[in-house]
Amino acid sequence: MSVIPGAWRRTAAGAGLLSPTGEVAPTIFAEMSAAAVRTGAINLGQGFPDEDGPREVLEAAREAIAAGANQYPPGRGIPDLLTAISEHQQRFYGLDVDPGREVIVTAGATEALTATLLALIDSPDDEVVVFEPYYDSYAAAVALAGARLRTVPLRAPDFQPDLDELAAAVTDRTRIILINDPHNPTGAVFGPEVRAEVVRLAERHDAVIVTDEVYEHLSFHAPHIPIATVPGAAARTLTISSAGKTFSTTGWKIGWVHGPADLITAVLTVKQYLTYVNGSPFQPAIAVGVRLPDAYFTDAAAALQRKHALLGAALTDAGFTVHPPQGGYFTVADATALGGADAAAFCRELPERAGVVAIPLTAFVAREHQADYAGLVRFAACKRVEVLEEAARRLQALA
Repeated sequence: MSVIPGAWRRTAAGAGLLSPTGEVAPTIFAEMSAAAVRTGAINLGQGFPDEDGPREVLEAAREAIAAGANQYPPGRGIPDLLTAISEHQQRFYGLDVDPGREVIVTAGATEALTATLLALIDSPDDEVVVFEPYYDSYAAAVALAGARLRTVPLRAPDFQPDLDELAAAVTDRTRIILINDPHNPTGAVFGPEVRAEVVRLAERHDAVIVTDEVYEHLSFHAPHIPIATVPGAAARTLTISSAGKTFSTTGWKIGWVHGPADLITAVLTVKQYLTYVNGSPFQPAIAVGVRLPDAYFTDAAAALQRKHALLGAALTDAGFTVHPPQGGYFTVADATALGGADAAAFCRELPERAGVVAIPLTAFVAREHQADYAGLVRFAACKRVEVLEEAARRLQALA
């Protein structure tokens, strides 16, 4: 069979991985991680921590395995985790969530997002509005669901959307407005005027708001405000989060989505035919995690902010123009002054030049918009301090 038909082609094309000749390229993340291994470079490309999460959470997983929690959990998730998520949303945000009808545990936030899009997209004319740059799985999942992606640009230095451009992008064809806050890859935290405008537009055009809040506890300058707390939003909002970023357990893939019962039922109908269930012994462990004292969450954000400061100072000393993040794992810097006007080429040379791996921001942008982000590079700060200090020493080679 010379050409394999199927939805995989539009998924690969949506993710920017399909060449004009029909070949599928590896993701930039796989390419750069391989370069780190090949050259011995420090990998500040992919966003995963290099140290374990809280002892109480890890021990709870061990205890669950020993106690026999090794078979299928309930389809929605174990009741204690559903209850813990409900308690968490009330405790931090004042949101009332019915644990029996309005929450699903998923295989990470990525499955929650994909199941949501597959459940709610109904026509090739449906559109999903996202802020650009966007987490790369968004475009792939939108394409898999058969919808059209509409983008609203985020521009340096603050990466806040222009509200007129946002209003122009949302129309009666908009099925979903997809928000990522705090934002990957830019590190932006959206202001109250952005949240209010998203809700106004969703109401006007009868769209569903889907919000990816995996960095909710890693907002540096003010507590995170979920869009579901904005007046008028809760009845049309699906809120997605996960344990991986908060508790440094990205490999466990425990996520969740909550919202109105009818929307959750739609998502569950699809989700149960994807992974069905997952992570049986990890679910009770994450229930322990989301009930940790407030100090855990504030300390985690403060520690990551200090790491960003260390990394940002090193990048500035090396000659980058740094855009300090307001939240999340990543620092964005402009490499133009270092000959990095083509960020993708610069990142491919960086392991040899400085022994450090990073990701070009163009990896998170549609091909037709890449020129607008040509010199911007994303570095992950979610590493041990001693690793960041060594990266800082290596980056001095660029100065």
